[in-house]
Amino acid sequence: MANIIIKDEKYEVKNKKQLTYFMEDRLKLNLDDKVIPALQQKDKDILLIIDGHEGVGKSYLGFQIARYIDPTFNLNRVVFNAEDFRQAILKAKKGQVVIYDEAFTGLSARSSLSGVNKVLVSLMMQMRQKNLCVILILPTLFLLDKYAGIFRSKALIHVFEVKGTRGYFRVYNQKLKKLLYLFGSKTYNYAPKIGQGKKKLFTRFRGRFYGVFALGDEDIEKDYRERKMKALEDTEKDPMTSAQVKFRQQRDTCIYLLRKEMKMSYRKLAEYLTNYDFDISFAQIRSICARFGDKESKEELKWDKQGKKDEIEEESDDLDDKSDEINEESSENEDLE
Repeated sequence: MANIIIKDEKYEVKNKKQLTYFMEDRLKLNLDDKVIPALQQKDKDILLIIDGHEGVGKSYLGFQIARYIDPTFNLNRVVFNAEDFRQAILKAKKGQVVIYDEAFTGLSARSSLSGVNKVLVSLMMQMRQKNLCVILILPTLFLLDKYAGIFRSKALIHVFEVKGTRGYFRVYNQKLKKLLYLFGSKTYNYAPKIGQGKKKLFTRFRGRFYGVFALGDEDIEKDYRERKMKALEDTEKDPMTSAQVKFRQQRDTCIYLLRKEMKMSYRKLAEYLTNYDFDISFAQIRSICARFGDKESKEELKWDKQGKKDEIEEESDDLDDKSDEINEESSENEDLE
């Protein structure tokens, strides 16, 4: 691992030491050879996506990458909603980094990101002319529109934990990210089976990172957490209209009736609905049906446990000794190209 040293006079004066953190050699090499040079070319920008479950360290990794690419990067260019995102891009100077950090939960995620998708489309020319690097930090790639998820973004960095330990990531370049989006979006699967052989999509580009807050000391970290908490509170304060409440109740009733009439398990019903671009998880379906007094049978519980086991295996395939068994589609150059 490379030891990254950030020149921050305020931090050094206050803490009597330099701000440092480790970065995987391969990640640093790709930033040095592909991302930073690209931002020095005419009409060239970079869009990176960092996703993963809540609490796995996405923001920490995002800040470390941003600070390495752009030493001037600070908390003022970390935004939490679409309007601030738009303003940050308009105000940013040539070659700078802007981070959109998730500030939404549950059912609000899709609607919250719709504004981000629109900003990316409407300000595409601004981003290119200014050679900006934009980093989106969000729960999952699959919430993005195809334009941003497949065509606009350079790479996906998926962050996860193994056996309760945070700080693991794997990188999907443009080719692998496209395959992941196309084959994994229906079930939010990060190791979908693709091709005629139906082997799991695999990337060798993976590594570790550690929880150093790259923007400064504990006071800046506290400020960051307070800003994000306020943004989360603001999203929750947005009241639903009476019509929206009515539509949600009707949706919940329809989901319960589908479950009852089609006799599908929660997971099977979630997979069925995603075929029609219905963005809902099996856990949400379980919660909805429970309001109607619905319970899972023993067979469904057994199937549910198997589904969870499969998800764990997908996340921890880093430890799989069979890592050489990869799909021919994904075995070519896996750097950020």
